Amino acid sequence: MTTIDLTTDLLTDDMLQRFDERAPVYDRENRFFQEDWDELRASGYLAGPLPTDMGGSGLSLSEVNQLQRRLAYHAPATALAVNMHVYWVGVAADLRRMGAPGGDWILDAAARGEILAAGHGERGNEFPVLLSSATADPVDGGWEITAHKMFGSLTPVWTYLGVHALDTSDPDAPKVIHGFLSRDAARYHIDDTWDVLGMRATASQDTILERAFIPESDVAMVCPPGFAGAGPYHVALFAWALLGFAGVYLGLAKRAFDEVTAQVSKRTSMTMTRSMAYHPEVQHNVAEMRIALEAAEAFLDRTCDDWSAGVDHGALWPLKIVSTKHDVVKRAWAVVDTAFDVVGGAGIFKGNRLEQLVRDGHLGRIHPTNPMLTHELVGKMSLGVDPDEQPRWG
Repeated sequence: MTTIDLTTDLLTDDMLQRFDERAPVYDRENRFFQEDWDELRASGYLAGPLPTDMGGSGLSLSEVNQLQRRLAYHAPATALAVNMHVYWVGVAADLRRMGAPGGDWILDAAARGEILAAGHGERGNEFPVLLSSATADPVDGGWEITAHKMFGSLTPVWTYLGVHALDTSDPDAPKVIHGFLSRDAARYHIDDTWDVLGMRATASQDTILERAFIPESDVAMVCPPGFAGAGPYHVALFAWALLGFAGVYLGLAKRAFDEVTAQVSKRTSMTMTRSMAYHPEVQHNVAEMRIALEAAEAFLDRTCDDWSAGVDHGALWPLKIVSTKHDVVKRAWAVVDTAFDVVGGAGIFKGNRLEQLVRDGHLGRIHPTNPMLTHELVGKMSLGVDPDEQPRWG
């Protein structure tokens, strides 16, 4: 397992204590984690994956993932939203190490202090990044983008929103445009829609683009749609984003586990002479939670470490990434639900931290790739079926 110095000034114990105290307040008030954000930016955390020669810490995916788990243990929504910026920077840094295109603009922007967010969520699009319901109309010097982007974490602070849209100006050769919308651009607006079950502090509002212009200079990648157009840019994006999601929910699940073990040791029953920690079913459920955490951590560590070490899994990398994210999040969900079972009625009160963890933890499976798409991709890749092949089934 990768180990790093977690005493670094990027994420100190004092910072985490403050984040921990503020997390329930942000959740209750449904507001952005501005104070956490200011501290993380000041500490250099946002530049963690940025190469050292550009002013960052040069952290690998494994190292960032470890830090993100630690952050998520105390403030899950903060960690989830921060993932949207650091994954862009990590993607670009890895592309540079690979000698692959697509990352130079991102690295330069991050080095300038720009804040990057993800504008990939689209209603009705199961294949994020690879396909798009948004349109990109070529104009002089760039493209005009028309889109309804959802789940835009970091809405209050992003300076560039990474979006993708489909250019069908040549019907025989459609292409996906991956570019970055400036906060100062015209013809877009933000809809305040984020009043949701969990991860409330992420402020993941909708962004509506109405022929918003993105210059060619702010476009990182142009490629064919579907898996046929996928290359290092896409695989690196999936690795940093999806494994980042997994890390957040693993950190959250560890917190749920610790909350339960602390609470049951103090609970009593009139039919027992000792605490509920001696109840056989409590022990059974706690064991199931611990086993799930051990398995999830081992799986995520292995995949992150392989990626960071440059292990050549070739065409199997997408399968490995989506499988890891799915399995880790599924186990984290099970841990949180079991924690709720063990604690019982006490877990529904706002004064019990587990109440928020249950709500936050249940969002893990909606992040790309969702369970249905994960099984489709893993099944098809394992059977040698082209995911782009039509008809899709049958």
